[in-house]
Amino acid sequence: MNKRLSTALSAIVLLAFAGCAATPEPAPTPPAPPPQAPPAPPPPPPAPPKPAPKPEKITTASTVNFDFDRYVIRPDARSKLDDLVTKLRDVNLEVVIAVGHADRLGGDAYNMKLSVRRADSVKAYLVSKGIAASRVYTEGKGERQPVKECKGDKKTKELIACLEPNRRVETEAVGSAIK
Repeated sequence: MNKRLSTALSAIVLLAFAGCAATPEPAPTPPAPPPQAPPAPPPPPPAPPKPAPKPEKITTASTVNFDFDRYVIRPDARSKLDDLVTKLRDVNLEVVIAVGHADRLGGDAYNMKLSVRRADSVKAYLVSKGIAASRVYTEGKGERQPVKECKGDKKTKELIACLEPNRRVETEAVGSAIK
């Protein structure tokens, strides 16, 4: 009987082990992850860089008159040009354009040369006051753009005085404000 008992016990042990092997012990459940906040939204795109401030455009003009048949700058014209130079001290200057004009007395070719000489004398004055010569451009229009019409053809004092506004240099300066 010992043998039988031993066999029976062996069978029971085998069955017990077999049962254990057939039904595995459940694996421990992993701990639940800690609660998380919802994912943060992506950061907003960086703001575009602010454009550099555009310099303020500045245009200033001056008109100076000349004596009959002359291109020498008169004292009253000097003060106007000095005012223009003062205004341009706080400007990053791009260009100055000086356009000379003549009255209708005299020949076309002569008046054209005279109007160029007047513009050149204004340029020379501006350069003498510190404006860069490379920034000043001159042009002569002769008698083609009068600003005042006067009657008469003879060179009388009255006609010469009446035509004075036509003997001029119009100066325009363009630049941007220095900040």
